[in-house]
Amino acid sequence: MIDLPPTDNLWLQKIAADPEHSRWYIERFRAMDARGDDLGGEARTIDTMLPRGAAVLDAGCGTGRVGGRLAAAGHRVTGVDLDPELIAEARAQHPGSQWQVGDLSTFVSPDRFDAIVCAGNVMAFAGPSQRVDILKGFAIHLAEGGRAVVGFGAGRGYEFDDFIADAEKGGLVPDLLLSTWDLRPFHQEADFLVAILKAADE
Repeated sequence: MIDLPPTDNLWLQKIAADPEHSRWYIERFRAMDARGDDLGGEARTIDTMLPRGAAVLDAGCGTGRVGGRLAAAGHRVTGVDLDPELIAEARAQHPGSQWQVGDLSTFVSPDRFDAIVCAGNVMAFAGPSQRVDILKGFAIHLAEGGRAVVGFGAGRGYEFDDFIADAEKGGLVPDLLLSTWDLRPFHQEADFLVAILKAADE
C-alpha cells in the first residue's frame, strides 16, 4: 500500500467516481496501438535529447507507453505512477525496466536522471496542492545538465503561465517552450505546452 495523494488529485477522483476508469484507460491505448496510431511521439522527442544508455524517469508513466519505447531505444528507465493497475500493465508490457507505484509529490530516489519526462497531462491531473512539490522533486532528481520535459493541454484547469510560475517555485526554469511534441514553437494561442525545463542554478 502507498500513502494516497491529497483528494484534489483529479486522477484519484476519476477512479473514485468510476472504479473501471483505469481499465478503460488501458483498453483505450491497447485499441489505439492495434489501429496503428502513432503513440511514440513523446519518446522520439526525448530520445533525441539523450546519449545511449541515459537514465530516464518516466513521471506519471501510466502503462509505460513512453518509458517502454525509451527502454527499447537503450535507455535505463524508471517509471512511477500512483495507479497500481497501470503499473501492473507497464510491468506486463515492458519487462526489464523499473516500474513502481508512487506519488510524484513525495517521490525520493538515490538516482539522478538525465531526463525526466512527464507526458499525458499528468501535471494537469495532479492536485493543485501537489504541483509545486512534484516540480521540486524533478529539480532534485535531475543529473547535471539534465532536463525535465512536461507536456499537457490547455483547458484542463492549469494555465500555462501558472505552470511556469510553479516550476520556478520548484527550482526549474524554461530552457525551451514548444506547442507540440514534434517541436513546433510555442505561441500564445497554443492549445498544448511542451516545456523543456532546466535547473534554475544551472
